[in-house]
Amino acid sequence: MKLDFEFTGNPENAAAMAAYMRNRFEFIGLKAPERKEQSKPLLKLSSTMDLESLRQWIKTLYERDEREYQYLAIDLADKNVRRWQFSDIAYFKQFITQKSWWDSVDSWRTMFGKYIKWHLEEKQAVFDLFFGSDNFWERRVAINLQLMEKGNTNLTMLTKAILADQETDEFFIQKAIGWSLRQYSKTDPAWVRHFLVAHQMSRLAVKEGSKYL
Repeated sequence: MKLDFEFTGNPENAAAMAAYMRNRFEFIGLKAPERKEQSKPLLKLSSTMDLESLRQWIKTLYERDEREYQYLAIDLADKNVRRWQFSDIAYFKQFITQKSWWDSVDSWRTMFGKYIKWHLEEKQAVFDLFFGSDNFWERRVAINLQLMEKGNTNLTMLTKAILADQETDEFFIQKAIGWSLRQYSKTDPAWVRHFLVAHQMSRLAVKEGSKYL
């Protein structure tokens, strides 16, 4: 199925949006509410189309220059998360290292996190797609994969991901470590306190991880 879709942008917003993202990407100038309103018919249609065509749509959108199309591609993946199988998740892995920045990486991570909620038996396999990668954005996904898991958090997996990057001098990795600890502290603050005492973590990770303790 051919993709015939174009956003109607707002040039007045484009420069400010690009500046906010450090001018890494071009923008049409659509803020999230308007982007979602314009893409609503496409998202609705995606729920009934075959998955091979949908994957191709996502790839095509991701290849476009303007950042809003990457957001739309992720929205399509997220909208259909309950339809995906592990092979689809493995396919989507490629986009973590394409046009990478925190906005896209964390949005993909959210979709992967929803997937493992529906497929707990595949959590390890999804984790293994990203853990130990040479690419720090992929490792950020591994660290934060379980943000929404609460009591279903696999602590062995979380500990492994954190300690593998314990001394990594990368802001987005240390921020991810702190984020994962802070989120889990809502479920088990005692475990997080013990973890922070037992391991020498960066100042940033400790600051972020102990926010709710």
